[in-house]
Amino acid sequence: MATTARKATTAVLEERDRQRRRTAERLLASSAKLSFDPLKDIDWDADPVPGAHYIAPEHTSLYGTELWAGLTEEQRIELGKHEVASVASVGIWFEEILMQMLLRHAFDRDPTTAHVQYALTEIADECRHSVMFARMIAKMGAPAYGAGRVGHELGRVFKAVSTHSQTFGGTMYVEEILDAFQRQMMNDESLQPLVRQVSRIHVIEEARHISYAREELQRQDLGPVRRRVEQLLMGVVIYVATTRLIHPQVYAAVGIDPEEGRRAARRNPHWRAAKTGMAAKVVGVLDRAGLVGRTNRWLLRGAGIL
Repeated sequence: MATTARKATTAVLEERDRQRRRTAERLLASSAKLSFDPLKDIDWDADPVPGAHYIAPEHTSLYGTELWAGLTEEQRIELGKHEVASVASVGIWFEEILMQMLLRHAFDRDPTTAHVQYALTEIADECRHSVMFARMIAKMGAPAYGAGRVGHELGRVFKAVSTHSQTFGGTMYVEEILDAFQRQMMNDESLQPLVRQVSRIHVIEEARHISYAREELQRQDLGPVRRRVEQLLMGVVIYVATTRLIHPQVYAAVGIDPEEGRRAARRNPHWRAAKTGMAAKVVGVLDRAGLVGRTNRWLLRGAGIL
């Protein structure tokens, strides 16, 4: 009986290894066929288009509020620019965390496997993306707002102690949110060409990263106790990442008190609906992976995505 059980377990593990290899080989081939060098593939010397928004107005955090009604068109464009810079800087914050988590993942595995080689390829992608976001923020003349002091320090801990579920679940969540955010921008011809170019590169390359993370999540088995712990930790990751997307100081750029702006955005049904829409797909994936449940739904509601 015990021998049969061991054979069954071995067969399952071998099949997972085959799946990992097939996934990684497919993603490595895709990377070789279609990858970008943002320093060369983006026109960094082009001037901004006068009167063009950086993000669709209805996707800004204050859209539909009394504070929004009190802004001039120029101020609305400026607010959108700073919100894009805030999201991009949070993207850098998480990509730096992700690179370290992937290095930890690769460190414990055979580097001759396609699975590890794709992890290293993804790290190289994320290096270029972080530089690309940083260049865009500088080109726009906005600050690198970041995730705030608390978010920054939590990231320091998370990158060092994250579990397999947190590494790939966190990657799925943040990358899917950025993907939804940027997919809207890259397809909107009325927006600034710079943000459209940056969004297009990121969306195309992140599709591979999302696939890698999603398939890793689907291969995990969590017992009932471990599932509750992972759900709670995943809830914290989602809450911190989502509530840090828009730094309160962006409102000061258009003369709004940061705390007043933060409160208005938090209560704004338009902004909540935008976040819920961006997160809908990935919340479903995490739910099927056992990482969403009663243990963390209160945190997801607090983040404004349920």
